[in-house]
Amino acid sequence: MPVRITFTKGNGRERPFYSPMSNTPLRILIIGAHPDDCDLKAGGTAAIYRSLGHDVRFVSVTNGQSGHQQMYGPTLTARRTEEAARSGRVIGVRYDVLEFPDGGLQPTLEARYRIIRLIREYAPDLILTHRPNDYHPDHRYTSQIVCDAAYMVMVPAVVPDVPPLRKNPVMGFLSDHFQRPYPFSPTVVVDIEPVLDQVIDMLDCHESQFYEWMPWIGFFDDQPMPTGLHERKQFLREFILAWIAPLADRFRELVIQTYGPERGAKIKYIDAFEGCEYGAPLDAAAVKRLFPWLPKS
Repeated sequence: MPVRITFTKGNGRERPFYSPMSNTPLRILIIGAHPDDCDLKAGGTAAIYRSLGHDVRFVSVTNGQSGHQQMYGPTLTARRTEEAARSGRVIGVRYDVLEFPDGGLQPTLEARYRIIRLIREYAPDLILTHRPNDYHPDHRYTSQIVCDAAYMVMVPAVVPDVPPLRKNPVMGFLSDHFQRPYPFSPTVVVDIEPVLDQVIDMLDCHESQFYEWMPWIGFFDDQPMPTGLHERKQFLREFILAWIAPLADRFRELVIQTYGPERGAKIKYIDAFEGCEYGAPLDAAAVKRLFPWLPKS
């Protein structure tokens, strides 16, 4: 297991750092439908990867143009692109926002080819994205587009202007709570409590979403949003922790299996990922290679 030490950065708080396990950095590609999806579902894991010296890239497939009650189109796209960039800088990752319309994403050949190019150019070891069954059509179609690209990234005749990969990346799904046609069933769970400050710092960058859009759309309709910067960030922290807390209890058996009975019983906050059948398998060997800080079983 890696040695955990701390270092002071930015606002002066001590933050956890995990000693490197390998001289070869991994390349982790997290593809969400909207600016903030990557941070919400895998921000803690991304922070751990970065503390180990691995390379991480966040991608929003849509441009975020529709996620606000008053601001739309190019103005909102520009704002959310800047918010995403600031979020990425919290942990030192590139955050790409693609050109497909928020609320209007379709699983077209154009979109598939765009993702094939992106995957080939980045050559990731691991891709994480949404599952294909989800409440939001942009999430569903992002999943379909990424899954449709999985095998094709190795086919030279498809998108011939970019050299094909010689092997299929490992692919996994981000967590959700949907039950039909089958519930999320994680292959990997990651304790993110040591990096929660960084997760909240990332999400705090998405001001248009957490402090404007989400209160209006009804996520915070039971109490008013604080106006002070410190107060609203504390409000966000409390909301996010309450939102993600059930995940650890929901998959407590796997948490204990991963971290052992003593530590596993105490872990409160996790990221969780399910293997996808369409990429290279997220089997035991892949988990050991791609999540090198996890305790050895």
